[in-house]
Amino acid sequence: MLKSYDWIVVGAGFTGAALAYEIVKKGYKVLLLEQNLQPDNATRYSYGGLAFWAGNTVLTRQLCDEGRARYEILSSELDVDIEFRELDLLLTIDTENEPETVFQSYQHFTKTPKLLSIQEACELEPLLNQNAISAALTVKHGHIQPEKTAQAYIQAFLRLAGELEICQVLQFNSFDTSTTVQTNTGIYQSANIAICTGGISRDLLKQSGISIPVYFTHAEILETPPTNIQLNTLVMPARLQRFQLEIDATKNDEIWSENNKNERENMVNNIILDTGAVQFLDGRLKLGQISRILTNANAKIDSSNSEKILRSHLSQILPTLANLPATWYHCLVAFSQDSLPLIGAIPEQKNIHIFSGFSNPLVFIPPLAQRFANFISGNQDEIIHQLSPSRFSK
Repeated sequence: MLKSYDWIVVGAGFTGAALAYEIVKKGYKVLLLEQNLQPDNATRYSYGGLAFWAGNTVLTRQLCDEGRARYEILSSELDVDIEFRELDLLLTIDTENEPETVFQSYQHFTKTPKLLSIQEACELEPLLNQNAISAALTVKHGHIQPEKTAQAYIQAFLRLAGELEICQVLQFNSFDTSTTVQTNTGIYQSANIAICTGGISRDLLKQSGISIPVYFTHAEILETPPTNIQLNTLVMPARLQRFQLEIDATKNDEIWSENNKNERENMVNNIILDTGAVQFLDGRLKLGQISRILTNANAKIDSSNSEKILRSHLSQILPTLANLPATWYHCLVAFSQDSLPLIGAIPEQKNIHIFSGFSNPLVFIPPLAQRFANFISGNQDEIIHQLSPSRFSK
Protein backbone atom coordinates (compact mmCIF):
# COMPACT_ATOMS: atom_id res chain seq x y z
CA MET A 1 0.00 0.00 0.00
CA LEU A 2 1.33 3.42 -0.98
CA LYS A 3 2.13 5.88 1.77
CA SER A 4 -0.12 8.89 1.25
CA TYR A 5 0.45 12.61 1.80
CA ASP A 6 -1.58 15.81 1.60
CA TRP A 7 1.15 17.52 -0.41
CA ILE A 8 4.29 16.42 -2.21
CA VAL A 9 6.70 19.27 -2.95
CA VAL A 10 9.20 18.46 -5.70
CA GLY A 11 12.52 20.29 -5.45
CA ALA A 12 14.35 21.31 -2.27
CA GLY A 13 16.08 24.46 -3.44
CA PHE A 14 15.12 27.77 -1.87
CA THR A 15 11.67 27.69 -3.51
CA GLY A 16 10.66 24.17 -2.54
CA ALA A 17 12.16 24.44 0.94
CA ALA A 18 10.22 27.62 1.72
CA LEU A 19 6.97 26.27 0.29
CA ALA A 20 7.22 22.90 2.05
CA TYR A 21 7.87 24.67 5.36
CA GLU A 22 4.91 27.02 5.01
CA ILE A 23 2.56 24.17 4.01
CA VAL A 24 3.61 21.87 6.86
CA LYS A 25 3.09 24.79 9.27
CA LYS A 26 -0.58 24.63 8.33
CA GLY A 27 -0.82 21.08 9.61
CA TYR A 28 -0.65 19.23 6.29
CA LYS A 29 1.27 15.99 5.88
CA VAL A 30 4.06 16.97 3.46
CA LEU A 31 6.78 15.07 1.61
CA LEU A 32 9.69 17.02 0.10
CA LEU A 33 11.53 15.32 -2.78
CA GLU A 34 15.03 16.30 -3.92
CA GLN A 35 17.22 14.46 -6.42
CA ASN A 36 20.59 15.53 -4.99
CA LEU A 37 21.86 15.13 -1.45
CA GLN A 38 23.77 18.38 -2.05
CA PRO A 39 21.44 20.36 -4.34
CA ASP A 40 23.16 21.67 -7.47
CA ASN A 41 20.71 24.41 -8.44
CA ALA A 42 20.17 28.15 -8.78
CA THR A 43 20.10 28.53 -4.99
CA ARG A 44 23.65 27.17 -4.79
CA TYR A 45 24.97 29.75 -7.25
CA SER A 46 22.82 32.73 -6.30
CA TYR A 47 24.35 36.11 -5.48
CA GLY A 48 21.99 36.24 -2.48
CA GLY A 49 20.74 39.74 -3.27
CA LEU A 50 17.42 41.11 -2.01
CA ALA A 51 16.15 43.97 -4.17
CA PHE A 52 13.46 45.28 -1.81
CA TRP A 53 13.81 48.68 -3.49
CA ALA A 54 12.99 47.42 -7.01
CA GLY A 55 9.20 47.14 -6.96
CA ASN A 56 7.78 48.91 -10.00
CA THR A 57 4.07 47.98 -9.92
CA VAL A 58 1.44 47.86 -7.19
CA LEU A 59 1.88 44.08 -7.02
CA THR A 60 5.67 43.97 -6.91
CA ARG A 61 5.89 46.86 -4.44
CA GLN A 62 3.57 44.99 -2.09
CA LEU A 63 5.59 41.78 -2.41
CA CYS A 64 8.85 43.68 -1.81
CA ASP A 65 7.40 45.17 1.38
CA GLU A 66 6.13 41.76 2.51
CA GLY A 67 9.48 40.19 1.67
CA ARG A 68 11.36 42.73 3.79
CA ALA A 69 8.99 42.15 6.72
CA ARG A 70 9.41 38.39 6.39
CA TYR A 71 13.21 38.59 6.46
CA GLU A 72 13.21 40.80 9.55
CA ILE A 73 11.98 37.82 11.59
CA LEU A 74 13.12 34.83 9.51
CA SER A 75 16.41 34.10 11.32
CA SER A 76 14.56 34.05 14.62
CA GLU A 77 11.70 31.92 13.28
CA LEU A 78 13.99 29.35 11.64
CA ASP A 79 16.47 29.49 14.53
CA VAL A 80 19.44 29.97 12.17
CA ASP A 81 21.54 33.00 11.32
CA ILE A 82 20.82 33.38 7.59
CA GLU A 83 23.31 36.31 7.39
CA PHE A 84 20.59 38.83 6.60
CA ARG A 85 22.21 42.23 6.17
CA GLU A 86 22.22 45.37 4.07
CA LEU A 87 24.85 46.17 1.43
CA ASP A 88 25.56 49.07 -0.86
CA LEU A 89 24.55 47.99 -4.36
CA LEU A 90 26.72 49.64 -6.99
CA LEU A 91 25.21 49.71 -10.47
CA THR A 92 27.95 50.56 -12.94
CA ILE A 93 27.28 52.66 -16.04
CA ASP A 94 29.72 51.93 -18.85
CA THR A 95 31.40 54.58 -20.96
CA GLU A 96 29.01 54.02 -23.88
CA ASN A 97 25.95 55.09 -21.88
CA GLU A 98 24.93 58.58 -20.80
CA PRO A 99 24.59 58.60 -16.97
CA GLU A 100 21.55 60.86 -16.79
CA THR A 101 19.64 58.71 -19.30
CA VAL A 102 20.36 55.57 -17.29
CA PHE A 103 19.46 57.37 -14.07
CA GLN A 104 16.07 58.39 -15.52
CA SER A 105 15.32 54.76 -16.39
CA TYR A 106 15.32 53.97 -12.63
CA GLN A 107 12.74 56.57 -11.66
CA HIS A 108 9.82 54.11 -11.62
CA PHE A 109 11.22 51.94 -8.83
CA THR A 110 10.03 52.17 -5.23
CA LYS A 111 13.36 53.70 -4.19
CA THR A 112 15.35 55.62 -6.75
CA PRO A 113 19.11 54.90 -6.66
CA LYS A 114 21.47 57.81 -6.22
CA LEU A 115 23.61 58.87 -9.18
CA LEU A 116 27.35 58.90 -8.38
CA SER A 117 30.25 60.45 -10.23
CA ILE A 118 33.22 58.29 -11.18
CA GLN A 119 35.14 59.57 -8.16
CA GLU A 120 32.23 58.90 -5.77
CA ALA A 121 31.74 55.40 -7.18
CA CYS A 122 35.42 54.54 -6.71
CA GLU A 123 35.38 55.91 -3.16
CA LEU A 124 32.48 53.58 -2.40
CA GLU A 125 34.15 50.65 -4.19
CA PRO A 126 37.95 51.07 -4.40
CA LEU A 127 38.32 47.90 -6.52
CA LEU A 128 36.50 49.54 -9.45
CA ASN A 129 38.44 50.52 -12.56
CA GLN A 130 37.60 54.20 -12.96
CA ASN A 131 38.41 54.10 -16.67
CA ALA A 132 35.68 51.52 -17.36
CA ILE A 133 32.71 53.57 -16.15
CA SER A 134 31.09 56.92 -16.84
CA ALA A 135 29.23 56.95 -13.51
CA ALA A 136 27.32 54.59 -11.22
CA LEU A 137 24.12 54.31 -9.25
CA THR A 138 23.85 53.18 -5.66
CA VAL A 139 21.05 52.01 -3.37
CA LYS A 140 20.82 49.95 -0.20
CA HIS A 141 20.31 46.28 -1.05
CA GLY A 142 19.44 43.33 1.19
CA HIS A 143 21.59 40.21 1.24
CA ILE A 144 21.48 36.68 2.68
CA GLN A 145 23.40 33.43 2.43
CA PRO A 146 20.91 31.58 0.18
CA GLU A 147 22.16 28.02 0.74
CA LYS A 148 22.11 28.47 4.51
CA THR A 149 18.59 29.93 4.30
CA ALA A 150 17.28 27.04 2.20
CA GLN A 151 18.79 24.55 4.65
CA ALA A 152 17.28 26.46 7.57
CA TYR A 153 13.85 26.15 5.93
CA ILE A 154 14.39 22.40 5.44
CA GLN A 155 15.47 21.82 9.03
CA ALA A 156 12.48 23.77 10.34
CA PHE A 157 10.27 21.72 8.01
CA LEU A 158 11.68 18.47 9.40
CA ARG A 159 11.17 19.66 12.99
CA LEU A 160 7.48 20.07 12.15
CA ALA A 161 7.30 16.38 11.08
CA GLY A 162 7.79 17.03 7.38
CA GLU A 163 9.51 14.20 5.48
CA LEU A 164 12.41 14.47 3.02
CA GLU A 165 13.42 11.85 0.46
CA ILE A 166 16.43 11.97 -1.88
CA CYS A 167 15.36 10.52 -5.23
CA GLN A 168 14.92 11.41 -8.89
CA VAL A 169 11.39 12.21 -10.01
CA LEU A 170 10.48 10.48 -13.27
CA GLN A 171 6.77 11.04 -13.87
CA PHE A 172 3.52 12.48 -12.48
CA ASN A 173 0.04 11.02 -12.75
CA SER A 174 -3.16 12.82 -11.83
CA PHE A 175 -6.44 11.13 -10.91
CA ASP A 176 -9.81 12.41 -9.70
CA THR A 177 -8.91 12.63 -6.03
CA SER A 178 -5.17 12.02 -5.89
CA THR A 179 -1.86 12.15 -7.70
CA THR A 180 1.18 9.92 -7.81
CA VAL A 181 4.85 10.70 -8.24
CA GLN A 182 7.03 7.99 -9.75
CA THR A 183 10.69 8.18 -8.75
CA ASN A 184 13.75 6.01 -9.26
CA THR A 185 13.18 4.55 -5.78
CA GLY A 186 9.41 4.10 -5.68
CA ILE A 187 5.96 5.63 -6.10
CA TYR A 188 4.45 8.21 -3.74
CA GLN A 189 0.79 9.18 -3.48
CA SER A 190 -0.59 12.57 -2.54
CA ALA A 191 -3.73 14.68 -2.76
CA ASN A 192 -1.65 17.45 -4.35
CA ILE A 193 1.76 18.03 -5.92
CA ALA A 194 3.72 21.30 -6.08
CA ILE A 195 6.49 21.55 -8.69
CA CYS A 196 9.32 23.76 -7.39
CA THR A 197 12.12 22.66 -9.70
CA GLY A 198 13.07 26.00 -11.23
CA GLY A 199 14.82 25.74 -14.59
CA ILE A 200 14.11 22.03 -15.06
CA SER A 201 10.35 22.42 -14.43
CA ARG A 202 9.47 22.61 -18.11
CA ASP A 203 11.33 19.44 -19.11
CA LEU A 204 10.27 17.56 -15.97
CA LEU A 205 6.60 18.20 -16.68
CA LYS A 206 7.02 17.34 -20.35
CA GLN A 207 7.98 13.82 -19.32
CA SER A 208 4.40 13.46 -18.10
CA GLY A 209 2.87 15.11 -21.18
CA ILE A 210 2.25 18.41 -19.35
CA SER A 211 3.02 21.70 -21.09
CA ILE A 212 3.71 24.82 -19.05
CA PRO A 213 4.97 28.28 -20.14
CA VAL A 214 8.02 28.42 -17.90
CA TYR A 215 11.44 28.82 -19.52
CA PHE A 216 15.08 28.86 -18.50
CA THR A 217 18.44 30.43 -19.12
CA HIS A 218 21.79 28.73 -18.66
CA ALA A 219 23.58 30.86 -16.05
CA GLU A 220 27.35 30.71 -15.47
CA ILE A 221 29.50 32.17 -12.70
CA LEU A 222 32.91 31.88 -11.11
CA GLU A 223 33.25 31.24 -7.39
CA THR A 224 36.46 31.86 -5.46
CA PRO A 225 37.58 30.31 -2.19
CA PRO A 226 37.58 32.70 0.79
CA THR A 227 39.97 35.59 0.08
CA ASN A 228 41.39 38.49 2.09
CA ILE A 229 40.59 40.91 -0.74
CA GLN A 230 37.70 43.05 0.43
CA LEU A 231 34.84 43.93 -1.93
CA ASN A 232 32.84 46.67 -0.20
CA THR A 233 29.73 46.56 -2.39
CA LEU A 234 27.59 44.28 -4.53
CA VAL A 235 28.52 45.26 -8.08
CA MET A 236 26.19 44.87 -11.06
CA PRO A 237 25.70 46.73 -14.34
CA ALA A 238 22.99 49.39 -14.36
CA ARG A 239 21.85 48.17 -17.77
CA LEU A 240 21.09 44.49 -17.19
CA GLN A 241 20.83 42.60 -20.46
CA ARG A 242 19.33 39.43 -18.96
CA PHE A 243 15.76 40.71 -18.86
CA GLN A 244 15.72 41.57 -22.57
CA LEU A 245 17.26 38.18 -23.32
CA GLU A 246 14.35 36.53 -21.52
CA ILE A 247 11.74 38.63 -23.33
CA ASP A 248 13.25 37.75 -26.71
CA ALA A 249 13.36 34.05 -25.82
CA THR A 250 9.60 33.81 -25.28
CA LYS A 251 8.51 35.55 -28.48
CA ASN A 252 8.39 32.26 -30.39
CA ASP A 253 7.24 29.40 -28.20
CA GLU A 254 7.78 26.95 -31.09
CA ILE A 255 11.52 26.91 -30.47
CA TRP A 256 10.82 25.29 -27.10
CA SER A 257 8.57 22.64 -28.63
CA GLU A 258 9.15 18.95 -28.09
CA ASN A 259 8.82 18.57 -31.88
CA ASN A 260 12.23 20.18 -32.15
CA LYS A 261 13.85 17.85 -29.63
CA ASN A 262 16.61 16.62 -31.94
CA GLU A 263 17.55 20.14 -33.00
CA ARG A 264 16.91 22.09 -29.84
CA GLU A 265 20.48 22.51 -28.65
CA ASN A 266 21.43 24.54 -31.70
CA MET A 267 18.19 26.39 -32.31
CA VAL A 268 19.01 29.29 -30.00
CA ASN A 269 22.36 30.34 -28.61
CA ASN A 270 21.86 33.93 -27.55
CA ILE A 271 24.42 34.90 -24.92
CA ILE A 272 24.93 37.98 -22.76
CA LEU A 273 27.24 38.91 -19.90
CA ASP A 274 26.18 41.10 -16.99
CA THR A 275 29.47 41.64 -15.18
CA GLY A 276 29.04 41.64 -11.42
CA ALA A 277 30.49 40.49 -8.12
CA VAL A 278 29.46 39.87 -4.53
CA GLN A 279 31.37 38.75 -1.46
CA PHE A 280 29.87 36.60 1.29
CA LEU A 281 30.70 36.92 4.97
CA ASP A 282 33.05 33.92 4.78
CA GLY A 283 35.18 35.73 2.17
CA ARG A 284 34.01 33.80 -0.90
CA LEU A 285 33.33 35.79 -4.06
CA LYS A 286 30.79 34.98 -6.74
CA LEU A 287 31.68 36.58 -10.06
CA GLY A 288 29.64 36.63 -13.24
CA GLN A 289 27.23 36.34 -14.82
CA ILE A 290 26.86 34.81 -18.27
CA SER A 291 23.28 34.05 -19.29
CA ARG A 292 22.49 32.16 -22.47
CA ILE A 293 19.38 30.71 -24.09
CA LEU A 294 19.77 27.08 -25.10
CA THR A 295 16.44 25.28 -25.22
CA ASN A 296 18.14 22.01 -24.38
CA ALA A 297 18.42 21.89 -20.60
CA ASN A 298 21.27 19.38 -20.93
CA ALA A 299 23.24 21.31 -23.55
CA LYS A 300 27.00 21.06 -23.19
CA ILE A 301 28.80 24.33 -22.52
CA ASP A 302 32.48 25.01 -23.08
CA SER A 303 33.46 25.93 -19.52
CA SER A 304 37.02 26.98 -20.41
CA ASN A 305 35.78 29.45 -23.02
CA SER A 306 33.15 30.80 -20.64
CA GLU A 307 35.76 31.29 -17.94
CA LYS A 308 37.94 33.26 -20.36
CA ILE A 309 34.99 35.50 -21.24
CA LEU A 310 34.12 36.07 -17.58
CA ARG A 311 37.70 36.88 -16.61
CA SER A 312 38.17 39.17 -19.59
CA HIS A 313 35.18 41.31 -18.67
CA LEU A 314 36.04 41.30 -14.98
CA SER A 315 39.52 42.57 -15.86
CA GLN A 316 37.86 45.69 -17.26
CA ILE A 317 35.52 46.47 -14.35
CA LEU A 318 37.15 44.83 -11.31
CA PRO A 319 40.73 44.01 -12.40
CA THR A 320 41.88 42.94 -8.91
CA LEU A 321 39.37 40.08 -8.96
CA ALA A 322 39.87 38.91 -12.54
CA ASN A 323 42.75 36.49 -11.94
CA LEU A 324 41.80 35.08 -8.55
CA PRO A 325 41.64 31.27 -8.33
CA ALA A 326 38.03 30.33 -9.00
CA THR A 327 35.80 27.48 -10.12
CA TRP A 328 33.32 27.78 -13.00
CA TYR A 329 29.73 26.75 -12.22
CA HIS A 330 26.59 26.44 -14.29
CA CYS A 331 22.89 26.15 -13.46
CA LEU A 332 19.45 26.76 -14.97
CA VAL A 333 17.42 29.82 -14.00
CA ALA A 334 13.65 29.82 -14.56
CA PHE A 335 11.62 32.74 -15.91
CA SER A 336 8.17 33.44 -17.36
CA GLN A 337 6.78 35.51 -20.23
CA ASP A 338 5.84 38.48 -18.04
CA SER A 339 8.58 38.39 -15.35
CA LEU A 340 6.07 37.24 -12.73
CA PRO A 341 6.07 33.75 -11.22
CA LEU A 342 3.63 30.98 -12.08
CA ILE A 343 1.81 29.92 -8.92
CA GLY A 344 -1.15 27.57 -8.69
CA ALA A 345 -2.89 24.70 -10.40
CA ILE A 346 -1.68 23.84 -13.89
CA PRO A 347 -4.54 24.21 -16.42
CA GLU A 348 -6.25 20.94 -17.36
CA GLN A 349 -4.42 19.11 -14.58
CA LYS A 350 -6.06 17.98 -11.36
CA ASN A 351 -4.08 18.70 -8.23
CA ILE A 352 -0.73 19.41 -9.91
CA HIS A 353 0.56 22.89 -9.06
CA ILE A 354 3.50 24.99 -10.18
CA PHE A 355 5.58 27.38 -8.05
CA SER A 356 8.31 28.65 -10.36
CA GLY A 357 9.51 31.36 -12.74
CA PHE A 358 10.54 34.03 -10.23
CA SER A 359 12.38 37.11 -11.51
CA ASN A 360 13.17 38.47 -8.01
CA PRO A 361 13.14 35.09 -6.28
CA LEU A 362 14.76 35.59 -2.91
CA VAL A 363 12.50 38.59 -2.20
CA PHE A 364 9.24 37.14 -3.53
CA ILE A 365 9.43 33.49 -2.47
CA PRO A 366 9.04 33.85 1.33
CA PRO A 367 5.88 35.99 1.23
CA LEU A 368 4.36 34.06 -1.68
CA ALA A 369 5.03 30.70 -0.03
CA GLN A 370 3.20 31.99 3.02
CA ARG A 371 0.35 33.32 0.89
CA PHE A 372 0.06 30.04 -1.03
CA ALA A 373 -0.12 28.02 2.20
CA ASN A 374 -2.90 30.30 3.43
CA PHE A 375 -4.65 30.02 0.06
CA ILE A 376 -4.75 26.20 0.04
CA SER A 377 -6.06 26.37 3.61
CA GLY A 378 -9.18 28.14 2.37
CA ASN A 379 -8.23 31.83 2.44
CA GLN A 380 -8.92 33.74 -0.75
CA ASP A 381 -5.92 35.63 -2.10
CA GLU A 382 -6.14 37.98 -5.06
CA ILE A 383 -2.36 37.96 -5.57
CA ILE A 384 -2.25 34.17 -5.86
CA HIS A 385 -5.12 34.39 -8.38
CA GLN A 386 -3.18 36.99 -10.40
CA LEU A 387 -0.14 34.71 -10.58
CA SER A 388 -2.06 31.63 -11.74
CA PRO A 389 -0.51 29.93 -14.79
CA SER A 390 -3.97 30.04 -16.37
CA ARG A 391 -3.31 33.72 -17.20
CA PHE A 392 -1.35 32.50 -20.24
CA SER A 393 -4.13 30.26 -21.54
CA LYS A 394 -6.86 32.91 -21.73
